[in-house]
Amino acid sequence: MDTECNIGNLSKRKRRRVKVEEGSLGDIGPNTRLFIEKMFELVYLLSCLTFVRAGSHSLMALATYIDGQTPFPEFSVVLMLDDVQIAYYDSITWKTVYRSHSESKYYDEEQRDAGVVFQYIYNNLKNWELYCKDRFNHTDHTGVHVTQRIVGCELSNNDEPGLFKSCDAFDGQNIGDLTFDMEKNEIHNTMQWGIAWEQGKQLHVKFVLQNVYHPICIKTLRRYLNMEKNNVMRKVKPRVRLMKKTLTDSQGLQISCLATGFYPRHINLTLFRDGQPVEDDLITGGQILPNGDGTYQMRKSLVISEEELREEHKYNCTMKHLNLDNKLDFTFDVAESDPGSSTKSVVISVLVFMCVVVLIITALIIWRKRRAAGRDITE
Repeated sequence: MDTECNIGNLSKRKRRRVKVEEGSLGDIGPNTRLFIEKMFELVYLLSCLTFVRAGSHSLMALATYIDGQTPFPEFSVVLMLDDVQIAYYDSITWKTVYRSHSESKYYDEEQRDAGVVFQYIYNNLKNWELYCKDRFNHTDHTGVHVTQRIVGCELSNNDEPGLFKSCDAFDGQNIGDLTFDMEKNEIHNTMQWGIAWEQGKQLHVKFVLQNVYHPICIKTLRRYLNMEKNNVMRKVKPRVRLMKKTLTDSQGLQISCLATGFYPRHINLTLFRDGQPVEDDLITGGQILPNGDGTYQMRKSLVISEEELREEHKYNCTMKHLNLDNKLDFTFDVAESDPGSSTKSVVISVLVFMCVVVLIITALIIWRKRRAAGRDITE
């Protein structure tokens, strides 16, 4: 996988505490409210779950261990193939429930594999939770604490096993990352608070990953990739829309490039000025967002000042997607955008409205005079 899990850095930049307002979720207890607030922080842990490189596929388990009184299971796991949920497991039944293919001939084998892997994760998160509570002095057995892990493997587009990666967090704070490279037989782990593994434990973890967890992960990934190929391997071309909006306050112009309806989610969308990519800090948007039909969208916008409009730069939007044979290039027709057109149209509209009002009043006065004159003649 081509990204690093670093919740600590994320929290410094943009993490904020989420508060659940009283009454917003009905009649719930304080522990449940606290748990929900902490679950919102899972968004930052999910930053670890970046989907793999274009053409590759991943199998990821999202595990949550809860300490405290809530209406939710103590332990639960959601199993994801790329961006599709394929299974669910929790501590109520200690069994895996599959979204589909529940009649698979591999059902018993998969239940055994899930039992081995998920029970290990359960015990591991429980130990982490005890350690973190002690370290943060949360030993009064009150409140709700959430320990989470995202763990999984990658399969490259030529069916070669990739990295095995794991990220752990306690109450939304990163506490440890692990990466195992099967090809190089190398393991790298980063633990918070200067915790280091002694050599014996590192050899043990490497042995277990090499002979148990990584093989199970790759085997399951290949199996479900074949079962779900019509879903996760489908390719839908993006639809493109260019938009312009005059900014009345600054007399500038905002241009936007929207790509929507595409799958898979890997896309490269770039805005150019005079053939050079526009700096990221000048662009708004750029996040890949889901559509309701299982496809994705991305929008990037740029504000062009009135002075820049007079300089007559050339702006265009390019995109690359797996379902496109060639790069698409679209040019914004900025020259036709008059920064003052919006103001002019408003002035014209007001003048037309005033003329219509004057005509109506004049016609009403004439009608009343004629009506009054008609009454005088009759009398």
